[in-house]
Amino acid sequence: MNVTKYKDSLPIPPVLKPINEGEGFTYYKVEMKECKVSVHSELPKTPMWGYEGIFPGPTIEVESGERVYIKWENQLPPVHLLPIDFTVHGAHHNVPPVRTVVHVHGAVVEPESDGYPDAWFTNGYQQVGEKFVKQVYQYDNCMNACTLWYHDHAIGITRLNIYAGLAGFFLVKSEKERSLNLPTGEYDIPLLIQDRTFNQDGSLYYPKQPKEPVEELETSIVPEFFGETILVNGKVWPYLEVEPRKYRFRVLNGSNSRFYRLKLDRDQYMFQISTDRGLLPQPIGIREITLAPAERVDIIIDFSNLGGKRITFINDAPAPFPNGDAENEIIDVLQFRILPEVVYIDTSSIPAQLEQLPFLSEKNAVKRRDLTLNHLKDKYGRELMLLDNKGWDAPISENPKLGTTEIWYLINLTPDTHPIHIHLIDFQILDRREFNVDKYNKEKVIEYLGPSMAPEPQERGRKDTVRANPNEVTRIIMQFGPYSGLYVWHCHMLEHEDYEMMRPYIVIR
Repeated sequence: MNVTKYKDSLPIPPVLKPINEGEGFTYYKVEMKECKVSVHSELPKTPMWGYEGIFPGPTIEVESGERVYIKWENQLPPVHLLPIDFTVHGAHHNVPPVRTVVHVHGAVVEPESDGYPDAWFTNGYQQVGEKFVKQVYQYDNCMNACTLWYHDHAIGITRLNIYAGLAGFFLVKSEKERSLNLPTGEYDIPLLIQDRTFNQDGSLYYPKQPKEPVEELETSIVPEFFGETILVNGKVWPYLEVEPRKYRFRVLNGSNSRFYRLKLDRDQYMFQISTDRGLLPQPIGIREITLAPAERVDIIIDFSNLGGKRITFINDAPAPFPNGDAENEIIDVLQFRILPEVVYIDTSSIPAQLEQLPFLSEKNAVKRRDLTLNHLKDKYGRELMLLDNKGWDAPISENPKLGTTEIWYLINLTPDTHPIHIHLIDFQILDRREFNVDKYNKEKVIEYLGPSMAPEPQERGRKDTVRANPNEVTRIIMQFGPYSGLYVWHCHMLEHEDYEMMRPYIVIR
């Protein structure tokens, strides 16, 4: 796309107002609608789908421990904006082409409100999936303060629904976090980073075929998708005017397949204060941060010595990750324009201590699970990605008991890094270790080729999504609860998730 970079200012998604606030609960209604969005002032408006008819959707802010009810309503047209591959499991001709279900990513939530992929519903709930239970979801938000997001999770078309625009921030706040005196209000800014490609008329482009087309099919799923432009909060290459003071940025990778390795072009330090599911024990100074799809990080940038200057968020992550093609690379992300003076004196701080991390001991783990990440070919010669070599419909094999601790060994037999997301719980990364892939494929034996590598400092917090690198075993530890029931775990590269790198799991009483 030949559009001027840093021409339009960064939009900040509005905070959603509740419909009703009662004794001990808050009630929201969120409608999904088709809308026309200005992604860049040099492009015609883009037809998209948005929660509350905007892209990205409005930010939902809740208090830790606040009981929240949300009625998610599908008011979308009957024809999809994007090309559907009806050979993908869950997207066959026997289900309506436009169906949705909402998942709050990272939420500790009862299974009936988690957005199970087969719990989809159509416009006006005229048709529903086999796992659909109720129209109004309940979120008890029994979590520490953290940056979450909500997005579509319908089986077989998640990649299309999110690409069409169905995503927004869900922020959990707390008195404890407020007492830390971090930058707040207009100095606390969410940044949703996504990639998109647009046609000349401004409409969304999504490929109907992979690079090597499948002649038997009119539309075929692609192994990954990488857009030609970067959007932040729904704008193509925007700029943000900031005062010379500290800002908190809640950075979310909401792309289908693209990883980001973000840094400031002046090589300036940033201060990381959180991982996916909450604050770190202490802030850490970083020059760059890698984010796989669905990973979040909260950072503080201090612009106080940069009055009148311009600095840029840039990206140098290969696509696909970690061994990408140069043609997919995009460097520019977002430009900061620092004003000459502050409006008010900056009294916010970067405290030395943030939040204690619960210690999960390997000694307390009652189960070890060896789980492979597999790369196969289907009957059309297309990439088929699986977890533990099983499809979505295979019998459930992960059935942890409520309240128990397990260690999962993610054994990556593919050439890609996969962001593995587990619903309901947060986990901690124990280590990664290189192993002999050929020997494992032949003998199903893990032969380690190097020492155990501790997680990067940037990952040593509560996580719900982990980068499982090629030729490595990634070990994660987690405790299952506080709810029992049916959930899912999957790769969060959306093209992989849809085909068919997603499995159900059940927490049993």
